[in-house]
Amino acid sequence: MQSIFITTFLLVFCSLNAGSYEHNEHPKHMKAEFSFTLYQHLAELENRTDLLISPASISLALGLLQLGARGNTSAQLEHALGYNNPRDQRVPTLYKDGTNSSRETVAQLACALFIHTGTCLSPQFVRYAALWANDTLRHANFSEPNRTAAQINEWIAANTRDGDTNSLSLETIDSPLNQIALVSTMYFKSTWQRKFTFTDTQPLTFTITEGFTLKVPTMYLRAEVNYGEFLTDHLEWISVVELPYLGEDVSMFVMLPSDKRASLAQTERHLTAKIFSVWSSSLRRTRMDIFLPRFRIQNHLDLKMVLPALGITDMFDPTLADFTGISEQGSLFISEAFHKAKIEVTEDGTKASGATAMVLLKRSRAPVFKADRPFNFLLKQASTGSILFIGRLMNPTE
Repeated sequence: MQSIFITTFLLVFCSLNAGSYEHNEHPKHMKAEFSFTLYQHLAELENRTDLLISPASISLALGLLQLGARGNTSAQLEHALGYNNPRDQRVPTLYKDGTNSSRETVAQLACALFIHTGTCLSPQFVRYAALWANDTLRHANFSEPNRTAAQINEWIAANTRDGDTNSLSLETIDSPLNQIALVSTMYFKSTWQRKFTFTDTQPLTFTITEGFTLKVPTMYLRAEVNYGEFLTDHLEWISVVELPYLGEDVSMFVMLPSDKRASLAQTERHLTAKIFSVWSSSLRRTRMDIFLPRFRIQNHLDLKMVLPALGITDMFDPTLADFTGISEQGSLFISEAFHKAKIEVTEDGTKASGATAMVLLKRSRAPVFKADRPFNFLLKQASTGSILFIGRLMNPTE
């Protein structure tokens, strides 16, 4: 069975402070814009490595903070996220719509606030948080850091169904000033609508940066898919293919520079929500041969390195943060913001062999989409417009 397993976590330690900002775009477009902007800034920081983030998980956590933000802290969050004040309950509804499961597909967002014993929260914030994400509030004792870290990581493991329980490193959890830890997760598991054939997977050449080549396990599929070729403003051709999962609500879009000499770092910086919207709506049904490497990516990122580039600065400053909507007990601010994401694209762990791709290519007159060099990919949920995951593959063996 062809399957994909993806997990992601965001951890924010709070000692916090926020305003009002008007935005009239459709919520789906606003969420996509935040996703691409966030990715662009992270891609510039990590410009030579595999990269994966879950914008859905990050924006869920920031949205929960926005519920309790006031003043300029709130204005910065609203401007970056593109949301009107989430206390209007419109945004939480989008996230609830984006959380569904069936026998074949699971897409689940979860969020929790771990509150230090004795910390008094605003009753209004508690009500908003319950609407934003169910089962949100958890009691913790930050004076026992090891126990609290274990409690948080157990919650993460339970909500991501991650058997190996790769724990987050909670570096400052033993600080006596900690009062709140905010954690959000995104879990997705599904099978392809059209499965790759196990016996056609074989080692093929993948060209990494600077022209070096590797042999990597490459999957093969001949199918009718949505496909298109597009010319960017910088006169670079990009091939785009959509690979849907069962139920067709979530699809993986793979974006491959047509010129093998093109730098992915150069082409992806022009990838925006508007451009992707045009591309994805312009794809046409095409029967073709598809070659996609098996790969897995795991990232652990410090969001304090990128959120200020989106204009989110005050919440990290003890003198400027205003989270009085969460608690008036002390001056809360964000001391740490971590994000962990993991994706695995496999044929259920099967090592396959069989007919060579060269033979298949010679037998076929169909167009070919061959991801044998660095490419971008994203998982989009059609019903909500949410970008569940976005990333790039530079080296399938790392």
